[in-house]
Amino acid sequence: MSKQDYLQLALTKVFVADANSTDGTPETARSFDGYLNVEVIPGGLPSVGRNAGAKLATTPYVLFVDADIELEDPTLLRRAMETMTRRHLQCLTTNIWCSNGNLRDHMLYIGNDVVQYFASWTKPFATGMFMLFEKAKFDALGGFNEKALYAEDYLLSKQISPRRFGIVRGSVSTSNRRFQKMGHLKIVRMFLKTALNTFNEQYFLRDHEYWKEA
Repeated sequence: MSKQDYLQLALTKVFVADANSTDGTPETARSFDGYLNVEVIPGGLPSVGRNAGAKLATTPYVLFVDADIELEDPTLLRRAMETMTRRHLQCLTTNIWCSNGNLRDHMLYIGNDVVQYFASWTKPFATGMFMLFEKAKFDALGGFNEKALYAEDYLLSKQISPRRFGIVRGSVSTSNRRFQKMGHLKIVRMFLKTALNTFNEQYFLRDHEYWKEA
């Protein structure tokens, strides 16, 4: 994040929602104090932590990024903001890549990006790995559903009109830890079930042990 060429980055507040981590996350986040305006806040499940940060935000836009995401492209944030403002979008995402992954990892993320592209024509689909939201629209939608135990990012992004949703070229980099812990086949099954239960909100309120395993 600190290497982004976005000119307003030094003035941008960064909230790190920490869910009692044991890997030194708060200390690592605070080590960037010389480059970023960082504040560590209490977290929980992703929807809880993201909503907590959004409540404290006073800017027209809020960006949600997962903990294991790297913004390797130094132009990504600037281009994302330019696209949001130029096209008057309410939500924007990008593609996902796994820099340390194997062939199966790459194929699954490519599949995710393809589905994300075609879904944007009718029912936008964005993951919490990179979600840039217009703050007013985020608040109007009530933020992330804190009762959702799975795919809370999809539940929120699908409420955006396709005309107000965008995918900026490029990608963010993530790890393959979910594939290693859960297995590729289980991830694919969960992805397909998510698509099949698009209109069944109760499905997302049940515990599928996603966060327990991931």
